[in-house]
Amino acid sequence: MKFRRSLLAAALLTAGCSAGEEPAPPTVAPVPQASAPSPSVPSAPATASPPAEPDLSKPETVATGLDVPWGLAFQDDGSALVAERDTGRVLRIAPGSRPAEVYRVPGVRSGGEGGLLGLAVRDDWVYAYFTASRDNRIVRFKLSGGEPEVIFDGITRGARHNGGRIAFGPDGMLYVGTGDASEEGRSQNRDDPAGKILRLTPEGRPAPGNPWAGSPVWSLGHRNVQGIAWDAQGRMYGIEFGQDRWDEVNVIEAGKNYGWPEVEGRTDGDRYVNPIVQWGTDDASPSGAAVAGGTLYVAALKGERLWTVPLGGGSTKAEFTGKYGRLRTVAVAPDGSLWLTTSNTDGRGDARDSDDRILRFPAR
Repeated sequence: MKFRRSLLAAALLTAGCSAGEEPAPPTVAPVPQASAPSPSVPSAPATASPPAEPDLSKPETVATGLDVPWGLAFQDDGSALVAERDTGRVLRIAPGSRPAEVYRVPGVRSGGEGGLLGLAVRDDWVYAYFTASRDNRIVRFKLSGGEPEVIFDGITRGARHNGGRIAFGPDGMLYVGTGDASEEGRSQNRDDPAGKILRLTPEGRPAPGNPWAGSPVWSLGHRNVQGIAWDAQGRMYGIEFGQDRWDEVNVIEAGKNYGWPEVEGRTDGDRYVNPIVQWGTDDASPSGAAVAGGTLYVAALKGERLWTVPLGGGSTKAEFTGKYGRLRTVAVAPDGSLWLTTSNTDGRGDARDSDDRILRFPAR
């Protein structure tokens, strides 16, 4: 039997109210202190001061007319590389300039939730996670030209739950959020990369210091990870799509089990890690995430809002509910501004004039 609570009991626990009362905004459970890394894992570099938080009252549109923008990564000059899920194009976007195609990833097979997904940048390499004809895989390439190099493949693909978010952590390793491809049993199988967070070297090998020697797996028991972020203390956050009840924000630690498919949301006992925040799936369906100052920003698709999560404790808050439609990716630029992408042309949203678009909010 699965360790699931009734919907009513879990709702009352999360909201802190009794039956018949208006639910309060979800609050943030205590965030654990960053655990000391193993001797073979470099410590996160010290941060002199956290980035300033963005001014959400001053939106600026930096790009319009995009086709399902998904991955977003910044270059050293402050321009952004943006992946279009269905076309396989990589665009360079900077405020005041028109988007320009700088690469087209070969072998992308879009359909359902698959296609060209996450992007990451390291030195002069661009990394991309995408759905190919037989699997999900990660390649790297240079914008100066040449064929992409496959560095990791064999991640099960599906019409849904392909994961796709990739990011370099403070330790210089590549972290990868994968989905269960709608095959739930894969998430608890440690030998299967689906339904996991992976930790790889920049060359695509299992990173030194992973919890199981020779394995790329960093954490398991995930349904569909599409958001990865770190705070100034080096704590990692994973954003998780729920099924029918609860979407999650989790603090990710090496070797921990986050419960799917046995658990959705919080549960009793210590076998599985509980989320620090959970939302009803109608209010979130969360995707990308970023940290600025003491706040975690989470873009919500079905919920059509930007969630702000105070990492020092307190209540979460919804911004822009319904204003821009479905929100896919949020990222902090080198200048401290917050970039936010819509996802209204993905087949599930209602496209508006000039969709899809990218918004920029300056640092205060």
